[in-house]
Amino acid sequence: MTGPSPPTYLIIGVSHRTGTAALRERLFADEAGRTELLAALRGAGLGQALVLSTCDRTELHAITDDPPPAAAAMRQILARQGSVTPADIAAQGYELIGDAALRQLFAVASSLDSVVVGEPQVLGQVKDSHRFASAVGMIGPQLEAALRAAYGAAKRVRSETAVGERPVSIAAAAIQMARGVHGDLARCAALLLGGGEMGELMAAQLRQAGLAHLTVLHKSAARGALIAHRLGAHVRPLDELAAALADADILIAALGDEREIVTVAAIRQALRARRQRPMICIDSAVPGDIEPAVHDLDGAFRFDLGDLERLAVEGQSARAAAIDPAWAILDAEVAAFAAGAALRQAAPAVVALRRHFEAVRDRVLAENPGADAATVARLLVNRLLHAPSAALRDLAANATVDDGAELVAIERLLARLFGAAGAEGAAADDGETRGR
Repeated sequence: MTGPSPPTYLIIGVSHRTGTAALRERLFADEAGRTELLAALRGAGLGQALVLSTCDRTELHAITDDPPPAAAAMRQILARQGSVTPADIAAQGYELIGDAALRQLFAVASSLDSVVVGEPQVLGQVKDSHRFASAVGMIGPQLEAALRAAYGAAKRVRSETAVGERPVSIAAAAIQMARGVHGDLARCAALLLGGGEMGELMAAQLRQAGLAHLTVLHKSAARGALIAHRLGAHVRPLDELAAALADADILIAALGDEREIVTVAAIRQALRARRQRPMICIDSAVPGDIEPAVHDLDGAFRFDLGDLERLAVEGQSARAAAIDPAWAILDAEVAAFAAGAALRQAAPAVVALRRHFEAVRDRVLAENPGADAATVARLLVNRLLHAPSAALRDLAANATVDDGAELVAIERLLARLFGAAGAEGAAADDGETRGR
């Protein structure tokens, strides 16, 4: 009769690698959706679970001691979330168990499974899902240990490889430059001049990266108000450009008005008003909005799309070279965690065995008061070997061909457990029993 199976990590999910954008959109879970999903997982008997839902993936993570029915229940729960069928989830999703599920968790936290490898946002998303599940009592010891190990793996990947060092998109390059000049973006103000697609994307990325203040200027008041609403920004009329420039640590020019509206004179005046505090001037317009000679001013740093694209291409090459070393680190971390988990799982059995041995020792001493050490040692060895010897004799006496192979495996396991050259002694007759 076997005991309960050890706790196993299980993931049911759909990601950008496996599912269509339409399905991922249906499965996306906001805060209310995550609450419902966690309640459903709890109702299915899964007491340790979390929900990771982003634009790239929706995954249900759980700890279970019975993976097949748990996976079926999780697939049903996820399908219900998106008003699709479990067959849709099976066709465009994945079911990962044990080490494969741990590898996926570690890869997601380390941003090795992201659309853009190395982007840091996903680690924050995993931690947010962790906090959310913890707040409703769905994080138990096994899931907590796996998540902490995943964070450790992510830290190693970032500190020991170049996966996250270089920007790989134009917007990321802009953010890196802004941080390089100004440090913490939470203390910065930015000005979006116009509303081209690239300019608006950069402004949105800066906001996500922690930018505190954003102002929009547009030649169309209605268009400017709409962009400001989308970005959670303030709006000012275009005729306040000079004053707005003086307030801007970061300028994103995106008018594309076929004239260089931001002149050297305008930036010089802004720098004077700013007491020479530096400005980053990003020209995302084609044709450009900022005079190229602005870069020659002390305290002004002008970049156009060509500059940002070169940084992004260089970053892509650097990250590509770091991917194999990063996966090697991740696989080593998964193996180390799995080995540790196996050791922790075995610990109760070792404790129970120690208690059994100590109880047998106490009985031998109580039954043989005054016996010398050699006698006590002989009696103790015989008593401890009695039950395993009888079991091995019974197995050998009734062995089929398959049982014979099992007997050999047991003898080898005994030799390994007790550091013996062979386990033959374990099958020896019990001298104490014969003497009775």
